[in-house]
Amino acid sequence: MDIAAVQRRTYEAVLRLKDAPFVAQRPAYFSPAVGAQDESNTLGGYGHFAQTLLPLEYTNWVEECAAHVASCYIGDWSSLHKVVVRGRRALDFLSWLGMRDLSRFELGQIKHHVQLDEKGRVASEGVLCRLGEEEFLYTAGSGDWLIWQLSQGSWDAEVEDVSPERFIFGIQGPAALDTLEKLTGENLRDVAFGRSRMSGVGGVAVRVLRTGISGELGYELHGPAEHAGAIWSAAVDSGRPLGIRQLGLRSQPVQHIEAGIATNGLDYLPASLLTPGAPRQFRRGTPGGSFVPENGVTDYFRKPGELGWGFRKGVPEREFLGRDALAADAAQGGPSRTLVGLRWNTADVAGILSAPLGEGELPDPMEVPRSRGPVFDQVLVEDRCVGVSSGRTVSVNLRSTISLCVVDRAHAEPGTQVAVLWGRPGTAQREVRATVAALPFKPDRRRTDVSPS
Repeated sequence: MDIAAVQRRTYEAVLRLKDAPFVAQRPAYFSPAVGAQDESNTLGGYGHFAQTLLPLEYTNWVEECAAHVASCYIGDWSSLHKVVVRGRRALDFLSWLGMRDLSRFELGQIKHHVQLDEKGRVASEGVLCRLGEEEFLYTAGSGDWLIWQLSQGSWDAEVEDVSPERFIFGIQGPAALDTLEKLTGENLRDVAFGRSRMSGVGGVAVRVLRTGISGELGYELHGPAEHAGAIWSAAVDSGRPLGIRQLGLRSQPVQHIEAGIATNGLDYLPASLLTPGAPRQFRRGTPGGSFVPENGVTDYFRKPGELGWGFRKGVPEREFLGRDALAADAAQGGPSRTLVGLRWNTADVAGILSAPLGEGELPDPMEVPRSRGPVFDQVLVEDRCVGVSSGRTVSVNLRSTISLCVVDRAHAEPGTQVAVLWGRPGTAQREVRATVAALPFKPDRRRTDVSPS
């Protein structure tokens, strides 16, 4: 069976029939590694990551959530949109589309590519890797904004959606490098943070990228879909003596909050939603939580400075989409809100979790370790809304309930006491005490020195 061809046919059918009834008219779409993963998916549960169905957990979420600190994990990010941009003016286009400077973009280098709309709001963001002089790979929750923007100009460049033909596996944690070196059979200590190079697994060419979505020493493996299952199994075998765990969908987003990284579609909604470049991959439905938008969906959009992605030395002069809006904001003193962390009061959280065992009205339930979809809650100071919390999660590594929060700068100092209003309007809402915390929640180990001593 040609796995890549099957993935391509199913992928195109899912996108074409995205609003059709599931299974009856719209096929189920799995990772190309599903066969290997199913051997360990003894619970048989699956959930959607974009359009892809992934195992919810392999052992249990507590064990899997701790793996990137205790040992390492292998997780499947093949659901990400994978878009190749190539051509004589591909770099010019990408430099205009993203707010980061690409003038010194080296071969094999990785950049966080934040793409804005004309009003300076985040429309898409992901990882951009330079594959060749005129070839780049963009991986993100959605690349539809990039594809649409390229179609609107006269750039001498072309785009190709290679999502079904390639897998992406994350291997993150202190044992990640040893696992990968055993898997590939070669020394990978030359791969610096934010860099990548080609390697091989059992004669199959793969790209090794050093990334840090977990806040720990971490890597990604990119390779051809037809070999995804064999490489997944080989990676698990290589890491087994080191304590590797397979990471289920239920635990995947937890590490982002610990590392202080806002996730598109969970901690904010992309401004591309209102355009023909809207993401086809995102789930349907509306966000949960106590936050009530006054201006419609745009209240869920964010400026880069509100997510910790602003410029340290002011808005540069070079041209990029959304620059004028950012410059106008800067002239007014910059965004009035900033990204912080919140540590939720344990007793208050425990009261909500145990409410079904007591008497009185029941509040909205708290999913553990975190909600699968976007949830936005009001953050209060003296009964006045001063911010919006998102990504509430139970962190077994911190032994705490934590979340991200976009908050007025006047209340952003670590140690500030606030309250989170838990529950949708019309439910038995409860206030949860919380304390503002600096981000990231735990030490940043992404740039761990792995050079030979």
